Amino acid sequence: MKTFLYTTAAIGALCFAGTANAACGDISLGSFSWQSSEAMTAVDNLILNAGYGCNSSIVVGDTVPTITSMIEKGQPDIAPEATPSLLGEVYTSGEAEGRISQIGTAISDGQVSGWYIPQYIADAHPDIKTVEDAMKRPELFPAAEDPSKGAVIQGPQGWGDTVVTAQLFKALNNPNFVMVPTGSAAALDGAIAKAYEQNQGIIAQYWSPTSLLGKYPMMRLEMPHDADEWARCTSKQDCPDPKPNYWKQAEMVTLGSAGVVDRLGPDAAAYIAKRSWTQAEVGKVMLWMTENQANGADGAKWFIKNMPEVWTQWVPTEVAEKVKAAAN
Repeated sequence: MKTFLYTTAAIGALCFAGTANAACGDISLGSFSWQSSEAMTAVDNLILNAGYGCNSSIVVGDTVPTITSMIEKGQPDIAPEATPSLLGEVYTSGEAEGRISQIGTAISDGQVSGWYIPQYIADAHPDIKTVEDAMKRPELFPAAEDPSKGAVIQGPQGWGDTVVTAQLFKALNNPNFVMVPTGSAAALDGAIAKAYEQNQGIIAQYWSPTSLLGKYPMMRLEMPHDADEWARCTSKQDCPDPKPNYWKQAEMVTLGSAGVVDRLGPDAAAYIAKRSWTQAEVGKVMLWMTENQANGADGAKWFIKNMPEVWTQWVPTEVAEKVKAAAN
């Protein structure tokens, strides 16, 4: 775990020694297009505004452009949920220069990305365990436009995972497969849902935790991870000679641009440093959002009302009362 700008213990001491709404001004939060990011960002927005008197706002964007903007322009101020290890040099160079750093933890037990196949395909073909196993069976994962070839469904541009998928596909160099890009998170979800509804095979770039994998059980294909190759090429979009490589279990943390902890003030900074939830906890929020076609703001209010045993551990009592009132 990287060292925070303030230690959790030190910030916590400041928080409970001071007032609940010490100085906190304009704060921009970067939200990404997946549900857990939308939910975490909306929870932060609600608690910072109602509990700490911030003037917080949400800026929606994609991973790489947002992190690049934080490093180069200092905006947005905070990315509530991000995975620096997937960003390669984009993040490490900015961190080394002091332009961006970890200021909290989003999901305590992290997340995992990969190529996934439907569980019913895995059950019917127990010999398929790895990426290499699946790539030997293109007939099980037919491309819509050319069923004689298999397909790998790629996520939208702008995602770090999409870069990794492109580099892995290039490295595998399998002429019996094509890569099929999707233009949005919704299109990626739709491709998986359609395959399930038609009982078809599909290989799709995806990650956990998500409500979609709760509704449509899928198995993550296995492949070794090489950290050196990841840094050299896998995570770099313009690297010309990738080797087969895969994701590892990844951290889900909160990133801040330079100086944001000072602008938050000690109390709001203490909240960001302390708060985190588990895959199971955020999974409940995401499932409710999916079943109710709700957005992140709705999910945040549902979380505040229905899971107080989680979030009231993050804030002092007087802040919790303000947040409860704002969520009603």
